[in-house]
Amino acid sequence: MLLEICAANYQSAINAQKAGAHRIELCSELAVGGITPSFGLLKKVIADLNIPVMVLIRPRSGDFVYSKAEFEIMKQDIQLCKELGAAGIVSGVLTSDFKVDIKRTSELIELSRPLPFTFHRAFDHVENPQQALIDLINLGAHRILSSGQQASAFEGISLLMELQQQAGDELIIMPGGGINASNSDAFAKANFKEIHASATAICEQTSEEKVPMNTPKFLQENIEITSNIESIKAILNRITHEI
Repeated sequence: MLLEICAANYQSAINAQKAGAHRIELCSELAVGGITPSFGLLKKVIADLNIPVMVLIRPRSGDFVYSKAEFEIMKQDIQLCKELGAAGIVSGVLTSDFKVDIKRTSELIELSRPLPFTFHRAFDHVENPQQALIDLINLGAHRILSSGQQASAFEGISLLMELQQQAGDELIIMPGGGINASNSDAFAKANFKEIHASATAICEQTSEEKVPMNTPKFLQENIEITSNIESIKAILNRITHEI
């Protein structure tokens, strides 16, 4: 069984290779479920690793319904990944009623070719996973990364097994979410071809934090943070009159 490691920084990518992982998915910011990594990180990791580097294309945290501008950013990022030598693309788009966005996902898959395309855990938000699987097979996706629509893949293993049987040889179902050494054998016994794990450990930094930089209210999954036009105008108005 193939092990893919989700690496959110350079050291994680190097550690995955040293430990014998078969492949990585490169991203940034695991705390929000991962977003597209930076150009510098992409270039460095692809250059230094000998194992395949799949790249997450997700322009922001929050839901998987994107604006026209966000979608254009995703397409440009895919093109960049191809130019840098990525081994595959991990992405996906949903409609506002929790279905696979057929048109946009098709565009991403076609743009990714000849690289394989993994539809990521947006799949865990769809209302009808069986139909979504059919849609993704028809679109030419190579695999689906999913926790079986549960908090962890171990909890969702029944649905994952059902989807694996439904997919047959048409598409790979790759369980991911909370997989570790204590439960990974369950997926091997269920004959999954691949699994996805982050295998993270918390490393204390040497420098003492003087001022907190995290903003907990921004980490809610069902919100998107944007700058507010009226707030910006209010600040400008205030400082202009103070000059």
